[in-house]
Amino acid sequence: MAKVLVLYYSAYGHIETMAYAVAEGAKSAGADVVVKRVPELVPEDVAKASYYKVDQAAPIATVDELADYDAIIFGAGTRYGTVASQMRNFIDQTGALWAQGKLVGKVGSVFTSSATQHGGQESTILGFIPTLMHHGMVVVGLPYAFQGQMGLEEIKGGSPYGASTITGGDGARQPSAIELDAARYQGAHVAKIATKLSA
Repeated sequence: MAKVLVLYYSAYGHIETMAYAVAEGAKSAGADVVVKRVPELVPEDVAKASYYKVDQAAPIATVDELADYDAIIFGAGTRYGTVASQMRNFIDQTGALWAQGKLVGKVGSVFTSSATQHGGQESTILGFIPTLMHHGMVVVGLPYAFQGQMGLEEIKGGSPYGASTITGGDGARQPSAIELDAARYQGAHVAKIATKLSA
């Protein structure tokens, strides 16, 4: 049984919702799954004034524990076409893991969100992949075998790089059924590959 960590940062709850869908998918593939989040860097009073979702139940992860998992599925929203600084700050503390090769051969995968269709979902995931490769991780995306990302019947996130959701400029749009299906598929896909590699 592969051990999978779904590690996320979510300011407004969209990525949190996607994270639990990813975890559901990984569990459906037989993995032992843990959902955790990275620390918030914004002061609490500012976060509350900005309507951040401050009541998230997932525990805070530590950098050192990343080595305990066979796969890590990272989720964070897009900020100006790249990953949110809260996630970047956490990842920038993994130098000791890198120096010791603690993540080499483990599976790494990424999902994201943005306000608009062209708000940087692909660039965010593509910009995160070099970090996974520097750690020697095996990168897994969302293959087109997930047919939900095809078609033009509705606006939706998703690409072969990873699942994603579109939040709308005011954040009112929640992940759609197709976007959540994509997250579940990605979680299951990662878990299956991690199980094969960890065997």
